[in-house]
Amino acid sequence: MPTALVTGPTAGIGNAFARRLAATGYDLVLVSRDAQRLAATAAQLEKQYGIAAEVLPADLSTHDGMAAVEDRLRDAGRPVDLLVNNAGFALRKPYLANAIAEEERLHNVLVLAVLRLTHAALSGMVERKHGAVINVSSLAGFVPRGTYSAHKAWVTLFSEGLAPRVAGSGVRVMALVPGFVRTELHQRAEVNMAGMPSFMWLDADRLVATALRDLERGKSVSVPGALYKTAAWLLPRLPRRLLVATGKRHPAEKTR
Repeated sequence: MPTALVTGPTAGIGNAFARRLAATGYDLVLVSRDAQRLAATAAQLEKQYGIAAEVLPADLSTHDGMAAVEDRLRDAGRPVDLLVNNAGFALRKPYLANAIAEEERLHNVLVLAVLRLTHAALSGMVERKHGAVINVSSLAGFVPRGTYSAHKAWVTLFSEGLAPRVAGSGVRVMALVPGFVRTELHQRAEVNMAGMPSFMWLDADRLVATALRDLERGKSVSVPGALYKTAAWLLPRLPRRLLVATGKRHPAEKTR
């Protein structure tokens, strides 16, 4: 059976990936810093889908946590066929109101972990001439709005630039660029999204189905949903001063 390693699999997009992959016959390696919740998720997936779900508790904001996952990805005796770099969070306050330690933690999870885990996975995949990496980004990366947007812009460009470098090797790299998705992200960041129109929300299960279909089609960037496909086309074509103006206030500031 093929094996997929998913970071942040206990809720939201990561959990949708884990369930979808398990349903299609993947064994799983599940990575999260919450060991108790991770074990419960693994047990549920094994019971429901009859697959093997390995748990790997690791805090991807730390170098030790990243190293533990890198070691698993480099284990030639237990190869990983698909890596889903999904782990992430957002900060409640704008950049200048945050302690630099919190900003470094965000950078480690959203950027450095993606950089290191992708490198660890691809070395073996290219050698085996088989495998894929999906890096979960965000449409926020198209708008200059604080460090979260900057990190997600990096993820998209990193993945899009890496994809042609492994083309023809049997390995694929893709950035998944969703808009608003119903997950715990906004709740944990204490961002009030009550006024968001229902048509702007994406369903995580449908999003994952689209992402996996786009991966099979060889796309380097997947933007699920007609609304967000239009936005992804339009935003880079708008005047920069207009985009900068939209990002002058951090979304969390509107909740206070």
